[in-house]
Amino acid sequence: MDKILSFVREAKAELKKVTWPGKKQVWYSTLVVIAFTLFVAAYLGIVDLALTGIFTKIIS
Repeated sequence: MDKILSFVREAKAELKKVTWPGKKQVWYSTLVVIAFTLFVAAYLGIVDLALTGIFTKIIS
């Protein structure tokens, strides 16, 4: 039980040292992630369409 309490105290002390991002930084990071996700989704969709067309012509 003593080890658990020691761990919790140390974890709490470490969390106080963390520099948390501000709202503006979180917002811009979120936008970057969304934009990147949309870009990758579009790219993979185009590649999928191209490969589907190629393999459809080869098979038929």
